[in-house]
Amino acid sequence: MYICRLKTGHGMKPLKAYNIPFVGLKLGKHRFEYQIDKKFFEYFEYDDFNDIAIDVDLVFDKKTTLMELDFKIKGTVNVNCDTTDEPYEQPLGGSFHLIVKFGEAYNDENEDILIIPHGEHEINVAQYIYELIVLSMPIKREHPGIADGTLQSDILKRLEELRPQGNHKENEEDIDPRWYTLKKLLTDK
Repeated sequence: MYICRLKTGHGMKPLKAYNIPFVGLKLGKHRFEYQIDKKFFEYFEYDDFNDIAIDVDLVFDKKTTLMELDFKIKGTVNVNCDTTDEPYEQPLGGSFHLIVKFGEAYNDENEDILIIPHGEHEINVAQYIYELIVLSMPIKREHPGIADGTLQSDILKRLEELRPQGNHKENEEDIDPRWYTLKKLLTDK
């Protein structure tokens, strides 16, 4: 779970556009759409993205005793490759379901259930959007040109030069017999 502090600058309420005043909404489903760019992430002091263009589709279902929020994201983030440090566009998609209930005190310890105090009249969804985007990123960021061989990079050339050369085959006697059995399973398909 990512924990961040919002920047509050120049008397501006941070991310006010992400407040949903649910008291004024009728029972039923309501749709909210957001376009997320790099400026959104500046509030969270998160600078891993060179650029970002993500569309958020939020279906807010107001029921008599609780609210259900279904977040869906789709778009791209421009990031640097972990191997070559070359920038590239990483497609992103993801979804998240949140249940909001009323209780005595604010409680967000369960990641899928938010409890807000009775008497609250709005909810800010910015933190949930931020976390969904960040957690949708693949663990390894790899330029697609590495896999298909189209990326020409000095770093890739250097890595190829440093790769161990020769056709050194492991001595069968040095292999633990359990590994040999596993290797045999792969070749006996």
